[in-house]
Amino acid sequence: MKILHISAECYPVAKVGGLADVVGALPKYQNRIGHKAAVIMPYYKTAWVERATGRVVFTHQLVVDGRTYLAEVIDVDNELGFPLFVIRVQGLTDRAGVYGHPDDALRFIAFQRVALQWILTFETLPEVVHCHDHHTGFIPFMMQYCPAFDKLMSVPTVLSIHNAQYQGNFDKSGVAMLPRFRESRYGLLDWYGQINPLAAAIKCAWRVNTVSPSYMEELKEQANGLEGLLRSESQKCVGILNGIDTETWNPKTDEYLVKNFTIRLRAAGRKANKEALCEEFGLDATKPLFGFIGRLVWEKGADLLPEAIEQALNEYDINIILLGSGAPEIEGQLEQLKFTHKGRFNAHIGYEERMSHQVYAGADFLLMPSRVEPCGLNQLYSLRYGCVPIVRRTGGLKDTVVDIGDGGHGLCHDQTSVFDIVYSIGRAEVFFREEKQFKTNQKQMMEIDHSWENTAGTYVTLYEELQPKPVAVKTGKSIKNSK
Repeated sequence: MKILHISAECYPVAKVGGLADVVGALPKYQNRIGHKAAVIMPYYKTAWVERATGRVVFTHQLVVDGRTYLAEVIDVDNELGFPLFVIRVQGLTDRAGVYGHPDDALRFIAFQRVALQWILTFETLPEVVHCHDHHTGFIPFMMQYCPAFDKLMSVPTVLSIHNAQYQGNFDKSGVAMLPRFRESRYGLLDWYGQINPLAAAIKCAWRVNTVSPSYMEELKEQANGLEGLLRSESQKCVGILNGIDTETWNPKTDEYLVKNFTIRLRAAGRKANKEALCEEFGLDATKPLFGFIGRLVWEKGADLLPEAIEQALNEYDINIILLGSGAPEIEGQLEQLKFTHKGRFNAHIGYEERMSHQVYAGADFLLMPSRVEPCGLNQLYSLRYGCVPIVRRTGGLKDTVVDIGDGGHGLCHDQTSVFDIVYSIGRAEVFFREEKQFKTNQKQMMEIDHSWENTAGTYVTLYEELQPKPVAVKTGKSIKNSK
C-alpha cells in the first residue's frame, strides 16, 4: 500500500513535541511490514535540514491572494527508514522555527497547496493520504471540493489528532488564501464565524483518529469547542494508541547514556546513569530521584510544579530534576527554587535531547501531572528505561499506566492538584525503600512492549477499510469480481 504522511513535524528533522516522534517512527515501521510510506513536511532552517543533501523533484509557482511564491519539493537523502520530502516555499517555510510566526496560517496553507500540486503529478496516486493535526487540516477539504484537485477526490484521507487544543483557526477573511472551491461547501470551513482547519479536517477526512482511545472519548466532552462536532462524526472516529521507536529508545544501544544496559543488567546501568546525572546537577545519588520532562504549560500541570516541588522537598528526603521551558513566570519560580533548595532541586530551562534520555535512564520516577495528555510518550520511554511513571489518569496516561496497587507498574492519581502530586511523591518514596519490590517492578515494566510494530499494522488495517471494494458483476450463470 502506498501511504503519504503529511505533517508539520518529523523527528529528527524538526521537533517541537510528540507529533514529531510519531511521524518519525510510524512510516518506518509501516515500511518494515511491507508497505510504501513516505513523509512530506515543510522545509525549515533547522540544523538537521541545513546539513542534509537532496535533489529538487518538483517546482511550482504558487499564487496566494494575488502574490506569487516560488516553491520546490526536495527529496532528502536520509537513513530514517522512509522517503522524506521537504517543501520549501520561499519567504514562508524557509525560516528558523517551526511555529510562532505571525503568518503561520499562510505558511501552512502554502505548504499544503504545494503538496497537493506535486501529488497531482504522480503516475500512481497514493492509496491513502494521512494528515497530522491542524497544520494539514485543509488537505481533506481541498482534495474533495477544490476543482484544481478533482483528480485526488477518490483518494482516502485520514486525520490524526495529536492535540485538539491547537486548531489553527483564523479570521474568515483569510479564506482567500485557499484555492478556488465549490462555494456551496463554505460551511465545511466555517466554525463559529472563523476558519478552523482542524474542524474542517474532522468534517472532510474519511476517517479521524486520536492517539489513544481514552483521549477520543474525552474529546467528545471537552475539545476546546469541537465536542459536538466529534460526537456527530463519531461513526468515523477511533482511538489508536501511539507506540515508541524501540531503536531510538533502547537503553542497550542509546548513544546518549553514560552506560548502556539491558533488563538483566539494569541495576548497574541505571546506577551509573543516575550518578552521572546527579553529579552534573549537584544532587545526591543515594536519594530517590524524581524527574519532569516537558513544556512548562497549563496542559502539563506545570503551573502547579513550583508549589508541589517545594512542599515535597520540605516533607520528603528526595531530589528532583526538571527539564523543560515554557511560561516565563513558571521558569522564574523554578529558577528561584534552584537557589532555595540547592543540592536537592535543579532545573535545565530549555530542551536537550541528550539530557532527556539520561533522565529516563537515571531518575527513579517521572512526574506527569497532566491536565491534558492525548497519548503521552514520556511515560512509555520511562517504562522502557525502568523509570517509574507517576501520572494523572487522563488520555493516553490512563491507557498505558496502571497503578501498582491495581497490579500495574506506575503510580496514578485522579486530579491535577498540588495535593495529588505531593501525595503521589510520598507514595513513591515509600515504594523506593521497598527495595526488592521496587527492583522487581523495574524489571517487569521494562518488559512491556509498546513498540510501533503492532500499532503500524493497526493503521494499515484502518487504511484498508477505506479502499474501494470489488463490485460483483453477473456474467451468465456465474458471478465475477470486477474492480
